Amino acid sequence: MTAFLRNIKGDKAIWGVVALLALFSFLPVYSASSNLVYVVGTGTTMGHLVKHGLLLFLGFGIIYGIHRIPTHFFKGLSIIAMPVVLVLLIYTLAQGTTIDGANASRWIRLPLVGFTFQTSNLAAVVLMIYVARYLTKIKDRQISFKESILPLWVPVALVIALILPANFSTAAILFFMVLVLCFLGGYPLKYLFSMVAAGILALTLFVLTAKAAPDLFPNRVDTWISRVESFWDPADTEADYQIEKAKIAIASGGLVGNGAGKSVMKNFLPQSSSDFIYAIIIEEYGLIGGFALLFFYLLLLFRIVVVANSNQTIFGKLLVVGVGLPIVFQALINMAVAVELFPVTGQTLPLISSGGTSIWMTCLAIGIVLSASRNNGLPEKAREEMDESNPLEVLSGQL
Repeated sequence: MTAFLRNIKGDKAIWGVVALLALFSFLPVYSASSNLVYVVGTGTTMGHLVKHGLLLFLGFGIIYGIHRIPTHFFKGLSIIAMPVVLVLLIYTLAQGTTIDGANASRWIRLPLVGFTFQTSNLAAVVLMIYVARYLTKIKDRQISFKESILPLWVPVALVIALILPANFSTAAILFFMVLVLCFLGGYPLKYLFSMVAAGILALTLFVLTAKAAPDLFPNRVDTWISRVESFWDPADTEADYQIEKAKIAIASGGLVGNGAGKSVMKNFLPQSSSDFIYAIIIEEYGLIGGFALLFFYLLLLFRIVVVANSNQTIFGKLLVVGVGLPIVFQALINMAVAVELFPVTGQTLPLISSGGTSIWMTCLAIGIVLSASRNNGLPEKAREEMDESNPLEVLSGQL
């Protein structure tokens, strides 16, 4: 154990925050899983707890393994991974409509282990690394919009277009994060406005096409529209039902909460162990628990900014922001949905909600951030030697 701890490098505050969030997650997941057991009729509470523990154990294995990889290697790896995620996204859309009776347009089932895998989460991480690599490549020169279309915007458009039919919220968040990263990376602002306009136009055409030919994307566009409409004008819809139950849970929690495991609304609130787990946390631990959880996510954001600012390479800075910022942004959106500050999105609470893909991809991103924080202590000469020794840089430089 001592030897293992000696090999843990990187920002210790990030390690501590991630460990605390993971340990705390066992309490609300165990409590909220009773909804899956007694209402949905899936498994046992202990079974869900063990599964969550296994997912976190594998997640921390991912963090440990990834944080040992030198940061500059991710440049070349993003080139290799981009075609892979495009194939996975295409396969996910083409595989069918259901897995065990549920919509399967977001997941593929992993053979042997029995877990399902949400390919859009992996695609999001890979795309942010890819964009960071491209912005690093052009940092010292002026570019035209035309010459950036093929290497930058075509991959971005392909990934988002393949995610959009099944998961609008993830596609929208990913597009917004790409724009933020491009802005921070010095990409011309006038070109970004052009891409915003192009994105709005493409979304409008997609919605019109889906409405004109509803068999192409059954129920998806109607679901998006109903969620937005119920947010602005509450009606008797499923999204409104979820929000109402979430608000009841938050109101009953009060200042200090009802106590661990004593939530009542977990038995009535759909997705109480994933999308709406924050409402259950406030019901059981009160506003104090809710604000404490928010504080830790903001602390994670602060440390991500510190790591990015301390990194001596442009790629390191952009990489940390690109993969780290979406974690906190997703957490804030999940919380905003629970308190009705945002329409229902289906985004989980990172490291807290049950669900394998979300946990693993969050851990992958955290591992990358920690990898960058390890390099902050290296002298410039050592970093340059590492860059020159990376065989994948030859491939990424040519592309």
